Amino acid sequence: MGSGNEGHRARLRERFGRSGLSGFHDHEVLELLLSYAIPRRDVKPLAKDLLSRFGSLAAVLDAPPAVLRNVPGIGPNAAALLSILPELFTRYRESRWHREETFNSTRGAVSYLSALLCTERSEKFCILALNSTNDLIQMEEIQRGSVNRTAVFPRLVVEASLKHRATAVILAHNHPGGDPNPSAADQQLTRRLKRILNDLDIIVHDHIIIAGPRYYSFAEHGGLE
Repeated sequence: MGSGNEGHRARLRERFGRSGLSGFHDHEVLELLLSYAIPRRDVKPLAKDLLSRFGSLAAVLDAPPAVLRNVPGIGPNAAALLSILPELFTRYRESRWHREETFNSTRGAVSYLSALLCTERSEKFCILALNSTNDLIQMEEIQRGSVNRTAVFPRLVVEASLKHRATAVILAHNHPGGDPNPSAADQQLTRRLKRILNDLDIIVHDHIIIAGPRYYSFAEHGGLE
């Protein structure tokens, strides 16, 4: 029970040390993670059981700790480790991009926003507050909604823009369903926010919708004219 299992754990860790997760199957990724929370036990069957129960690696990591603890063999330490990872990924992305950025193209803004929004599981509406040379002052979350819609209050957008003394903004939100095309409500909201902010001498450069690896830019499609 000891030496063979420890040897398998060591080989997984050596593979990860050489080439990261390249070549790892999903159950091996879970094995590697579980090996740090469950000592002296063969966790390969448990990893496969988790994938069978939840259907995918993402679904395992998205499961609440209380649900994970219902799986035989998953204790509080393993449940905490698995469920903390999505939050850790979000914190990592925010930290990685928390540096001075200048947005002079749609592509640059899309790259920044994709890193922050592409894996969000519910809709999130935010603004990029910019100065007169399009340097990022602050990215601020305005509203987090359900999986299929976000209620955005223009007053909150205005307050955030004024608070950061923005001379321009980029509006952004995500579509967790995977379709980046704007809804009629998205188009109406964009027109309304552009009108309100323009009256305050704040330019709306774009409204970008992120949907996984895809995006929609109102500026590219003439939606801000």
